[in-house]
Order: sequence, then C-alpha cells, then structure tokens
Amino acid sequence: MTNQLTFEELGLSEDILEALAKKGFKIPTPVQAQTIPLLLNGDKDIIGQAQTGTGKTAAFGLPILEKIPPGLHKVQAIVVAPTRELANQVANELESLKAGRDIRILPVYGGQGMTTQLKQLKAGVDIVVATPGRAIDHLKRKTLRLDEVEFVVLDEADEMLNMGFIEDIEEILSHCPDQRRMLLFSATMPPRIKKLAEKFMGEYNIVRIKTQTESADTVEQVYYSVYERDKLRALRRLLDTEPEFYALVFCRTRAGADRLAEKLNNAGFDVGALHGEVSQAQRERILAKFKKGHTSILVATDVAARGIDINDLTHVINFDLPDNPESYVHRIGRTGRAGKTGKAISFVAPKDRNKLRQIKRMTKAPIDKKVFQSGQEVVDLKKQAMVERVVVTAEDDLPQEYLNLAQELLASGKPKMMIAALLKMHFGGKLNPDSYPELLDPDNRSGSYSSGRRYPRGGGDNSGRSERSRGKRSERSRSERNKKRKDYRERKSFNKPEEKNSREKPEKKLFSPPEKARKKFKKKFVKPTGVGPVGKTKKKFKKKKANIKVFG
Repeated sequence: MTNQLTFEELGLSEDILEALAKKGFKIPTPVQAQTIPLLLNGDKDIIGQAQTGTGKTAAFGLPILEKIPPGLHKVQAIVVAPTRELANQVANELESLKAGRDIRILPVYGGQGMTTQLKQLKAGVDIVVATPGRAIDHLKRKTLRLDEVEFVVLDEADEMLNMGFIEDIEEILSHCPDQRRMLLFSATMPPRIKKLAEKFMGEYNIVRIKTQTESADTVEQVYYSVYERDKLRALRRLLDTEPEFYALVFCRTRAGADRLAEKLNNAGFDVGALHGEVSQAQRERILAKFKKGHTSILVATDVAARGIDINDLTHVINFDLPDNPESYVHRIGRTGRAGKTGKAISFVAPKDRNKLRQIKRMTKAPIDKKVFQSGQEVVDLKKQAMVERVVVTAEDDLPQEYLNLAQELLASGKPKMMIAALLKMHFGGKLNPDSYPELLDPDNRSGSYSSGRRYPRGGGDNSGRSERSRGKRSERSRSERNKKRKDYRERKSFNKPEEKNSREKPEKKLFSPPEKARKKFKKKFVKPTGVGPVGKTKKKFKKKKANIKVFG
C-alpha cells in the first residue's frame, strides 16, 4: 500500500470518516495506511516501528474504535504510555475520533486525584489510557479489571523500557487474557523490544516506516563542538543568529533544565521548563503557553517531553546529548513534521564524542559540523534582519498614531539622529561585535580563532592574541618580575652591613647553661637509655631546672 490511498479505501465507517474530515484528515499517513487494514481484516499482533508524529495514535485508534462494541462500558482496550502527557494526548485524540459513539475513554495517570479516577472506573469505561505506575496501582486495588480486554497497545515501548518499566509492563500483561491482540509501537527496535515481543506476542506483522533520521528529508542535523562551560553562550549565539526559533531544548537532568531555564529567563528570554518534579497543573500551564506561542523556548528532560505534540517546531536543541541513540531519534522527531522542515542542533562537548559516533552509526544520516559565526557576522545578520522587518512592516497599513509620532520626530530637524536613537533603544549594545565573545572549538587544538574576544580555559580577557604573542608576553612578564625582585633586594640592603647581603642565615644563639650546672644535671638527672625520670627524681629535676640562671 502507499500513502496515496484515501481513508475511504481503508474500510472505515461513515461516521468515522466524517470525524476525520472534521479534523482535516483526508489521506492516511504511511503508518496508518499499513496498520489500519491489518487490524481491521487480520487477527495477528502488530509491531510498528514509526517515530513520534507519524500518526500512530490514529493508526491503532481507528481500528479499535471500529472493532469494540459501544455501550458495554467495560474495559475492552488498554493503551499503556510512558508519561502522563502522552497518555492525556492519546486519550484526547481517541475522544476526537470516536464520532459520537457511546465509547467511554479514560486517561489514568499520576498527578490526578485518585478519587475522581475511582469514581469514573466504577461508572464503567471502554478504553483506558494509562501510565504503567498508575495502572499497577488500580490493578492492586482491583479497581481496574483487564480480564475481558481485547486490545493491548504499548505506545513508545522503547521509551518505557529505557525508563525501567519492563516489570510493570509484564505485570499488566499478566492480568490480560491470552486471547487478545497486542500492538507494540516503537520509534526504534533495540534487542530488548524483540525479546519482549517473543515473550508476550504470538504471530505478528511488522509495520516499518522509514524514519526521518534515515531519510533526512525534513530534518537538517548539525552539531557544534563546544566546551561544557561554553554551552549557554553557544545557545545564546543561536538565538541571536537563527531567523526563527520555536524550539525544544533538551537537558539530561532536572537540575540542568532548571538551571538553564533560569539563566535564559535572567537574560531576557521567556522560557519554560518541564521535568519530572513539575506538578501536573504547572506542567499544563507551561505547555499551554508554549503551544499558544507565548513562549518560544521550552527546556525539558527526555521523560517530561514524552507526549508533547507540536507540529510547528522549528528547532530541536540537544543542549546535552542523550545517553543512548534511541533517545536522540525520539528528540529530533519532534521537528520537521507535517511536511515542514526542521533543524536538529547538538552541542558536543569533548566527553560526548563517542556518543556522537554511536548516533551517527545508528541513524545513518549525515550530521554535519558547523562553526559559530564571529561577532561581526552576528551584527551584520541583525542589521539585515532589522532592515527586512522594517521594509515588510512599512508595506502594511500602519495605525495613524504611529504615523503622527513619526511626523513629530521628523519635524525636529534631525531625522537621522532620531532614527539612530530609536535603533539604540531597540538594540542596546547588541550591535557591538565585542559583545559576542569568540567560542572555543575543542577540536581546534592550534588555537585558531577568527575575530572578537576570546576567553581561555581559565578565564581572562586575552582578546585577539595568538599563541605566539601570548608566549612573548609571558616571557616579558617573567623578566619584569625578576627585575623588580632584584631592585627590591638592593633597596632593602642599602646602607646595611656587608654580611646582611649574604643569602646564608645568621646562626642563632642557643640557650646554654654554664658548664658546671650542665655536668651536675647530667650526673644526677639525665635519664639512662630506656629509663625516664619518675617520682621524686622528676620533681627535683624540675626544681633544679627552674633555678637555673641565664647568662649572656
């Protein structure tokens, strides 16, 4: 089958087709075109390899909605997703596709009130979309029964295994009847997925969709080699040079995501941060702002980003490279969707070079190295972008109040100065090339840099100096320091006796009692080898010692 088929040719009901038409879906995606007929007409399990954003939810959701009878209100299908965001997203998508049928769909995940979930489960549901942990909770409470389930869907199975949910998945599957169809969807197909399929699936069909990382048609993949300490400055350089920036920025840890978001907010960017410690209510607010475009940058960890479904992302930034190539595939699959192009940019520190090699081997896609633009190039780009925006805006119908204000400024007799003042108010110091320090390239051992300021490993401001000139400077500084030390010693020794100039320290006079007293002490009180003064002898020794007079 090809993606030139229409939904009508796939054998879907009229009411389902109407629901698809309302959503604007006319032609199925490749994964939908291959999966829907297999589920509707066959009886085998299915393994689907497709990235996020390829239409997997409709691929398994439409046949399930067609196959289960409405109005029973007992769990006939369960979809297991790795995160609450993805569970909520899948439930909402299925709700929009059910075409008014009496099919109850319930998302079940942590962060929601347990009382509400218990009440809805007791009232009866047909499809449960759950995270592994919360599904286990309800199974233990016996508030979720899976003994009549017909379909079990593992969505983002590779991610669930990466997150350590294998035991939870096995526990959920143990509560399901043997006569059920299992659907497993994954962006990658590591050996662990195949073992899971062999253990829990019978005969199965494989649906494999060519991933974006293999085709590289819609996502441009590049990387910049930077030191770890320069990553924040590198990200700000991208913000200064990329014409459009609506991006997901991935960090490895929660603390790293919070730290980066705080620094970007302090720099004047409106940034949101998502990770596992963000409450559900706060998470929904942050996502709503990002989806509406009120914030253009969202910093997230891999776990928190699961389920974020936004079609218009222009960039995915790997601020920290992931620990495994599978996560890289998941990350970059979030841009370049719906026929649009996207850009995946990775910051590669020296410690990450091996990770980059593994990613290249797995994706089999070109990941080109880029070099950051110099300060002057950044300024030139900003000027050009400003001129273009002004020209485009001037072609629109401008409000009269702006025209009146412009007339007042021009009437001052200094139009050039007025425009320059407006530009200064807008840009501040952003048109100064020196405000964009040159970023060191760890791969460039020779220390060759184009222009602008350069900060060496230990900090400092040796701007514009080559290795050779810095070497001459250090030699000059050393000779100057030696000369100052010599002058200081000569001034200190001026008009002093000759012997004071000698480096040898004068011999100190040690305390020495008279010869007579020394012999007396040696005779009576000096301890023999291995024996110490004790008792009265010790007291006499102290008394005699106290009466010794100092001579000289």
